[in-house]
Amino acid sequence: MSPQPRKPKAAAAAAPEMDARTEVRAQAKYVRSAPRKARLVVDHIRGKSVEEARAILTHTPRAAAADVLKLLNSAAANAENNHELDPDDLVISKVYVDEGPTLKRYQPRAQGRAFRIRKRSSHLTIVLGPRVARGGKA
Repeated sequence: MSPQPRKPKAAAAAAPEMDARTEVRAQAKYVRSAPRKARLVVDHIRGKSVEEARAILTHTPRAAAADVLKLLNSAAANAENNHELDPDDLVISKVYVDEGPTLKRYQPRAQGRAFRIRKRSSHLTIVLGPRVARGGKA
């Protein structure tokens, strides 16, 4: 059985209609930032447009903001290249931080004791969806 011929890129040049179910997703796994600290950053951008979220993250003085901004740019690039959508017409419909694996290390202390150091990591996820008009239609 021969494989199906691919559609040429020129045929897909017309921008597809974006319906309410269209979602673009990007994930960053094993980010070396504590989930609790990363959640403080992602709470600022939930429900915002891509442009607005970029502005917020650029001016957020937390280390996790750089990782979230990088992921947001990746999600916008996925929308543009894989789904042929305009990133300016998208909003952050979902953004969440899950806990990744924890590296356990030990700090030597006085009189032969050892204190545990937990180096936490996170899994970041951003889902972009269409901007919904106030009337309820996409």
